[in-house]
Amino acid sequence: MGTIDDYLAGLDDADRAVIAHVYDVARAHVPDTEQGTSYGMPALLHRGKALIAVMRTKKHIAVYPFSGMVPAAAASALEGFDVDKGTIRFQPGNPLPDDAIRAVLDARIAEIEGI
Repeated sequence: MGTIDDYLAGLDDADRAVIAHVYDVARAHVPDTEQGTSYGMPALLHRGKALIAVMRTKKHIAVYPFSGMVPAAAASALEGFDVDKGTIRFQPGNPLPDDAIRAVLDARIAEIEGI
């Protein structure tokens, strides 16, 4: 097991399903990821750099793309969601669509790879 697996094991079933889905989409879209930590959060890493973390907070689920520029770059795919510099927030009953997750990943990968 890795850090993400350990984190997911501690969540209630509903939150686990929503958060695991984001990670599943990420792993399918970017197959060479590995589990690790960044800023103390369980995260997927791409080429040794933080790609994405998804965490349950008291009021919402938050996606952290480890960049203030990623939410702006993926803004069109994130319409209707609470977006702030470096954070994308949503409720379990209104999860991020897979296309939005992929847009966030693509923007972060472009940043990591200097594209």
